[in-house]
Amino acid sequence: MRSGKFITIEGPEGSGKSTHSRLLCAYLRREGRRIMHTREPGGTGISETIRKILLSREHEGMSDACELFLFMAARAQIVEEVIKPALKKGYTVICDRFHDATVAYQGYGAGMDLKIIESMRKLATGRLKPDLTVLLDVDSAVGLKRGGARDRMEKKSLSFHKKVRRGYLKLAKAEPRRIKVISTTSFSVRKVQEEIRKAVLHVLQ
Repeated sequence: MRSGKFITIEGPEGSGKSTHSRLLCAYLRREGRRIMHTREPGGTGISETIRKILLSREHEGMSDACELFLFMAARAQIVEEVIKPALKKGYTVICDRFHDATVAYQGYGAGMDLKIIESMRKLATGRLKPDLTVLLDVDSAVGLKRGGARDRMEKKSLSFHKKVRRGYLKLAKAEPRRIKVISTTSFSVRKVQEEIRKAVLHVLQ
């Protein structure tokens, strides 16, 4: 049983996930809430090592299947080592990316079988799902320009990233109660953060 809330921040490259998750956590802590802030892939020693492999531009020849397995391995570790224990202790866990990213990137983007990805999710997460997912949506070309192709994932083609964005929006359409879509293409950081806080406080209260 868990007593804490699990909130994930998702979105295509350049949507502002890292910035907004940090701002959100700082705000919630000022409000006196117990917050565990983490990220995917990463968040543990093992998962951070996997992150370096996944994002390194030295590994551009990585196969789609290898990429999928590595993301799932990193997730299995952070769920067991960080997320589940924090939720049991009553923390609100804010995670920069989670399983929706795998569906969008490796599923819709790379074309991997969605049924296989779902089966792997059950094994890696123990069926853990977020109470709320904030999907920061951005035009693919705008997002890539913001990101600057710093890592292996950002360096993938524009057509790939357009598929990823479409995948995210399909997920949001399928689960509108869990996934809150907020555009970051033209709105200011302040305005976007206000919308994120409203959605999160609605769940926490």
